[in-house]
Amino acid sequence: MSTVTGRIKEIKQPRGGYLPLRSFTVKDMDTLGEVTSPENIHAGTVGMAVDYLTRLITGSTRAEAFNISLQGARLIGEETTARGLLNRLNGLTDDSIRAACQLSGFDVVYRAGHSSYKPVNQINPDDETIKNIRIMTERMRLFFEANPPTLKEFEFTGAYTHLIRIGDGDILTKDTLWDIKVSKTKPQPKNTLQILVYWIMGRRSIHPQFQTIEKLGIVNPRLGKTWTIAVEEIPDSTLTQVSSDVIGYASL
Repeated sequence: MSTVTGRIKEIKQPRGGYLPLRSFTVKDMDTLGEVTSPENIHAGTVGMAVDYLTRLITGSTRAEAFNISLQGARLIGEETTARGLLNRLNGLTDDSIRAACQLSGFDVVYRAGHSSYKPVNQINPDDETIKNIRIMTERMRLFFEANPPTLKEFEFTGAYTHLIRIGDGDILTKDTLWDIKVSKTKPQPKNTLQILVYWIMGRRSIHPQFQTIEKLGIVNPRLGKTWTIAVEEIPDSTLTQVSSDVIGYASL
């Protein structure tokens, strides 16, 4: 089954992307600066750990925050292992962050299938990696204290198509759909298209919170920056093309 990210990888976008980054407004989050220390685990695992820990420390239960991880573990009969890791989650201690990284290793089963899975006990973040994850998660905590979430760890029930059958978003605030990235580089066309797809699908989903969204945003706690664009600035032609060609809707 195709995920949002899997579908986007199949798409050849126009030069600069369907939603060029130059159309976004960029702002600094705070004065803490970039996180630059080297890390010893996969960047995708770091990103998921920051994402899920952010959900956890902003009010989600452990099972809610790591829902996709639990589903992946269940698919390969490792739910007991996952539950054990879940019980180790306790704020931003070293052991909690280590458990979060290992739990995130189950996500690949849900998103890409069993063949992509590697044993999570091989995921062992070192001190620098744990430090970076703690800083980035704390930065996200401060960010969402100023921008309280209205919806977290959501899927797109009611909006899937024959092209996209799986997808889950990060966080909505009162007027903005946010996607969390921890890349060392600024957002790429695949990232801006991803959040646009989330918004289009979200408006067709069962979640009424999407009806008040006025902006799309990407927040990067590694770089300490946010990028936002007002949805009213997105051309109708872009919305129509992405809706039909990328997602598979017959009409807006």
